[in-house]
Amino acid sequence: MLGGQADLEVVGEAGDGREGVLLGGSLRPDVVLMDIRMPVLDGLEATRRLHRLADPPRVVVLTTFDADEHVVEALAAGADGFLLKDTPPAQIVEALHKVADGEPMLSPSVTRTLIDRVRAAHVEPADDRAARAQQRLAGLTERERDVALAVGRGLSNAEIARALHLSVPTVKAHVSRLFDKLVVTNRVQIAICVHDAGLV
Repeated sequence: MLGGQADLEVVGEAGDGREGVLLGGSLRPDVVLMDIRMPVLDGLEATRRLHRLADPPRVVVLTTFDADEHVVEALAAGADGFLLKDTPPAQIVEALHKVADGEPMLSPSVTRTLIDRVRAAHVEPADDRAARAQQRLAGLTERERDVALAVGRGLSNAEIARALHLSVPTVKAHVSRLFDKLVVTNRVQIAICVHDAGLV
């Protein structure tokens, strides 16, 4: 699938996680496409070790997700993207390009499931959670709010730019401001806030 792409070069292929870490260090790829479940060394630990490299590659994790309990841990290990294994090939290729350009990539269904799992981990009453999320969003400008809603729908920066008639750098600037204003560290947390507020 990847070898047939004119603008992608497959520089290596590993049979297990340990080999993947070794190849990642020696071949220095831009992006590693990582399976969570592998022999010898699983994808979580392999991602963690790649992330410790001086100039780490970006990592996109492939997962069945519903059967995998380690997705949040992999995010913490340094994964830059998550795709379900049944993602159409063209979307996998597109995701690799986006991650290579520095844009985190979570498929909408993965974002939705992550939100549900994070919510389930909290015992805060829904009404209190909604009120707190609405209060956090109240400090945003109208344009920042539009971008936050789009992130909550699982749109990429490029998709947000098209929908709101903005440039991609402008969208990236808005997302960076959202990190500061909402006191979050990633797009999933923005999406959780938007969903908690009942806006998506």
